[in-house]
Amino acid sequence: MTESTYAASPFDHAKADIILRTSDNIDFRVFKLFLSLASPFFESLFNIPQPTEDKKTLDALLRFCYPCTLAEDPNLEQLKDVTDVLEAAKKYSINAIERKAGQALSNPKILEVEPLRCFAIAHHGQLRDETLLAAKYTLRQPLIPSWFEEIELLSAADLLALLTYHRKCGDAVCVLKTDMSWIKTHYQEASPWLSGCSSCTYPKSSTRPSGVFGSGNQRLQWWDEFMEKTFLVLRDKPCEATIQTCTEQTVQSVRARNCSCSPRVAESMREFSALFARTVEEVVSQVQLELKF
Repeated sequence: MTESTYAASPFDHAKADIILRTSDNIDFRVFKLFLSLASPFFESLFNIPQPTEDKKTLDALLRFCYPCTLAEDPNLEQLKDVTDVLEAAKKYSINAIERKAGQALSNPKILEVEPLRCFAIAHHGQLRDETLLAAKYTLRQPLIPSWFEEIELLSAADLLALLTYHRKCGDAVCVLKTDMSWIKTHYQEASPWLSGCSSCTYPKSSTRPSGVFGSGNQRLQWWDEFMEKTFLVLRDKPCEATIQTCTEQTVQSVRARNCSCSPRVAESMREFSALFARTVEEVVSQVQLELKF
């Protein structure tokens, strides 16, 4: 018979009136009162069944049940941890914990890796704020997603609403390509970093100066290529990360030419990237995701 070991504090109290043994043989000494207050599931049972959850999941679940003076809420930084706790909370009818654990879906560390899964879980739990935030993070993914776990939690109408939101964001952002007043407002004077230096090997732009960066500014071709490529990708991924990636690629391309103006271009392009990202963020924030809750 495999020997069990005790869990860490506060689940090792000598006066606890219940011992819960996890699937990996860790004993949690707990007070039935705290469990009963957290869920009527425990209140109505004379003999509480042994859990099928492992140590990590039960520890997180019990920390939500215990008073904050005895145990802090767990820090859920992996999506699997969130889904495991949500499943256990649902199993034991602990509604308040379902809501608390669901809030962990707002953790950027989780959203950046699994935005679509977070969206599906949050939407299924009718967590409005978490759903809207996850939808925004899905803009970092292509418009047409590949299969992902929890996709079955969404109805066809729910998935269509998300795809429509994504497309509207892409369309709204691409308007910035034709209406460049956002650039003119910021850059009141000519921007010599776009014109290069005497040693530049990059060709001049074939398009007429638009006066966007001040009058009489003859751009180099790399600028037109940057804008064309960035807006092409933005239609599919309308987010700040797209701008940052395209900016760094352009900076590296200019640096490869080894001309004296490269450091100035790098600094100025990152400044412009920040303006670009802020403007895209403002545009995207005006697009609404249709929710039925």
